[in-house]
Amino acid sequence: MLPGPPRVPGAAPSGGAPDGVADRAFDAAAAAARATEAILADTLHGTSRGVVVDSPPGAGKSTLVVRAARELAAAGHPLMVIAQTNAQVDDLVLRLAEKDPELPVGRLHSSDPDPYDKALDDLPSVRKSAKAADLVGQDVVISTAAKWAHVRGVEPWSHAIVDEAYQMRSDALLAVAGLFERALFVGDPGQLDPFAIVGADQWAGLSYDPSASAVSTLLSHNPDLPQHRLPVSWRLPASAAPLVSDAFYPYTPFRSGTGPEDRLLSFGVASDGSAYDRVVDEAAASGWGLLELPARHTPRTDPEAVRAVARVVRRALDRGGAATSMRGAEPTPVTADRIAVGTAHRDQAAAIRAALAELGVHDVTVDTANRLQGREFDLTVVLHPLSGRPDATAFHLETGRLCVLASRHRHACVVVCRAGVADLLDDHPSTEPVQLGVQVKFPDGWEAMMSTWDQWSSHRVPLRGA
Repeated sequence: MLPGPPRVPGAAPSGGAPDGVADRAFDAAAAAARATEAILADTLHGTSRGVVVDSPPGAGKSTLVVRAARELAAAGHPLMVIAQTNAQVDDLVLRLAEKDPELPVGRLHSSDPDPYDKALDDLPSVRKSAKAADLVGQDVVISTAAKWAHVRGVEPWSHAIVDEAYQMRSDALLAVAGLFERALFVGDPGQLDPFAIVGADQWAGLSYDPSASAVSTLLSHNPDLPQHRLPVSWRLPASAAPLVSDAFYPYTPFRSGTGPEDRLLSFGVASDGSAYDRVVDEAAASGWGLLELPARHTPRTDPEAVRAVARVVRRALDRGGAATSMRGAEPTPVTADRIAVGTAHRDQAAAIRAALAELGVHDVTVDTANRLQGREFDLTVVLHPLSGRPDATAFHLETGRLCVLASRHRHACVVVCRAGVADLLDDHPSTEPVQLGVQVKFPDGWEAMMSTWDQWSSHRVPLRGA
């Protein structure tokens, strides 16, 4: 099959303005509004059994889901919402309650001792139950795909919304498909692929591959379904959107909703001249910073890289960072809860948490790309997946993993890595087998690694004697 679909006519190449249109003529809010209205028109008034929406990072996917749910409910359509994790379910319930406190919402949960966020107990319009039959009559019922798969003996809902549809496996969609008549599928095609604990090579290329994403399987059987995309990221700043769009969304490009002057990250304490302060200043000024340690093959939990990550975070906090954006005229302090550290492996995250604790930092989010999906912060610090490695495996070249790590920030991202990534990639060209019937992901992980490294290298700050 071809590497991917052709570029959408008039779409913005390289995250820039649409063909023949100057940057100053691009109205982000108007473009986003047009896309949303078209999506809602197909969802509420179309005749297709499904509608697919591609969303780049921070494009307002959850806002779209909440609005679509409210409008479907207001139109008298019973609605079920399918999310992939309990945290996503609880977040959607809270968002719905905030937007429409009177809307009857059902939270279908498991029989575990602590099955949902206790904040839901304070919402009078939200009914909780482990049985779907107890929630019949609620305008909207929300649960995970895993829980919905066990629901039996209820009348099908007229509509469903599938959130994070690209992270849902096709076998999970098959298990719930009989519960609804029409569905809106919303997801981010650039994020991590659905997780499977067993190998699925024996099904690769087959129309019923259970490990394929729900969206890819849906479209392979229903290629004529309406497909939309959200064209604007409201999270990523103007400094980050072009790189992320080019590297991970070449066929569904997007723009930042803000201009170069709309956001500012500043510090109340001057730099001490250290590499840690200089890379933080570089990231604040340009959006990206690369703290490069000397080339060396290291254990996965490289002690020097771990300490470097922790010290970058410590200095950012010590210098009293403040973020200014369109959300408010006054600068907002960049406190520990507005900073995140991203890694490829859980043991790396654990080592960094310990290093931060030694420096007296306890409230910074430190986790793997899998667990950072869907979240946003003012400042992120990323331990590069290839740092110190002697090889470049398929796991470390996973496009979605790098995309998540590079797209969590609203203001700046600091990448910590050992030198030699370009040489490592040259020594380990992509050798993934080509399988018949499988759409090739483009760009592949190797290309995404190289293109992002080329960009980050222009913001390099060497760290000697690490």
